[in-house]
Amino acid sequence: MTSDIKIDTHVHVFTTDMPLIDNPRHAPTYSFTHEQLIGVMDAHGIERAVIAAASPWGDYNDYTLAAVRAQPKRLRGTLIAKPTIDRFALEAMSRDGIVGVRLPFIGLPALPDITTFEYRAYFRRLADLNWHVHPHVEGEDLPKILPTLEASGVKIVIDHLGRPEPKAGVNSAGFKAMLRSIDKGRTFVKVSGGYRHGPEAVGYARELVRVAGPERLVWASDCPFVGRENEFPYQSTLDWLAECVPDAAARARILGETPMKLYFDGR
Repeated sequence: MTSDIKIDTHVHVFTTDMPLIDNPRHAPTYSFTHEQLIGVMDAHGIERAVIAAASPWGDYNDYTLAAVRAQPKRLRGTLIAKPTIDRFALEAMSRDGIVGVRLPFIGLPALPDITTFEYRAYFRRLADLNWHVHPHVEGEDLPKILPTLEASGVKIVIDHLGRPEPKAGVNSAGFKAMLRSIDKGRTFVKVSGGYRHGPEAVGYARELVRVAGPERLVWASDCPFVGRENEFPYQSTLDWLAECVPDAAARARILGETPMKLYFDGR
């Protein structure tokens, strides 16, 4: 039953010989293969997972595709692609288990203009395929891109509690824009990355549960914690979720029912 399933909606897989983009944010000196990922999942009772494309490798999606092909029942994936990618390539990857794209905008000097024809056509193709867009941006940039994404008709998945600006927290413009977007019906948020925000993360998560409810929230570990390796045992991310969402029924929906519908049902 879905209520018994635990799904990790944000993990990364990579190898040391994969080509890095110029000046990557991170350059891991180790591999984390999908076989290692499955081992971690099995050790913690995680039935399924979603691979999030990581910006250091740009649109080199080969390893993510290999992983979801190797584990078609247990893994789904997001990828990074140029907005000019054609419909036929997207359809082929959809059959392999790809369910969305990531917009790797974090750390750029300026946000790309996503109101151009190329991006509007891109988002329309993604919406037609029932994929989602996963904006990889700081929380302060969410108000700048969410209106365009909402108007496109595509589903939106925001990671790491929306990465709110630390001083303003739940009162930040980005966090408030995210809550408004959830209310419009196609936006989901990952209760993840608590270690990135410190003690305030519990408050962010509880506010999301209060306002959005478990039907718009999914959990993720962020394994293998790129840039913060060996600092956080995998189990600690599950323990943190229990602290954020003490209600067992709500937590079960965040762990199983909501991500199952978003990423796996009908695929």
